Amino acid sequence: MKRILAVVGAGLLILLTGCTNMNSAATVGNTQIPITTIQKSIDAVVAERAKVDTTSMTLETGATLATSELRFHLISQLLVDVSAEHGIKLTVAEQAKRKTAIIAQVGGAASLPQALVGAGIASTDFDMYIQSVLYSEKLTQLAVTQGATTANSGAAIQAMVVKTAKRLKVTVNPRYGKWDPVAANVVAASTTNGAVSAAQ
Repeated sequence: MKRILAVVGAGLLILLTGCTNMNSAATVGNTQIPITTIQKSIDAVVAERAKVDTTSMTLETGATLATSELRFHLISQLLVDVSAEHGIKLTVAEQAKRKTAIIAQVGGAASLPQALVGAGIASTDFDMYIQSVLYSEKLTQLAVTQGATTANSGAAIQAMVVKTAKRLKVTVNPRYGKWDPVAANVVAASTTNGAVSAAQ
């Protein structure tokens, strides 16, 4: 009887764990990226397209858009984690300064919505995009101080992300694609919609 209860209990635990994971689009260590978060980004991107001229744009739709939005959120989180490991922080002032500079670069506040639509970035994710840009720049500076050149600093940053992702363990809900631990990237799901992939 005890053995039967143990088996049933283990099965229930697996079932409950599976149900919990189904609420996540992805996880990075103990950090969950909820499905609702990705869906809000997708909905915002689609809604904002209706407000600008998109005739000259090539826009992602359906599963491709969903994978891209998940990739954006996941890589942004990994950049936060990698930066934290190296003691890299962002100040409110430098984020505000970069935001102002980017808005000016695209032609002002009136042109920002179209620029964001063209880049596939929801307006609600603009601040996260700015943070990712700044973290990437600071990691580039770090890579150069460690011996990388400007030309191969991108590869150096990718290596940092791969290392951190491997340590924290990354999982991706198969509805969005699968995690490639070698390239530290979310790739489109196979036609068989394979199992969740995790960094080893």
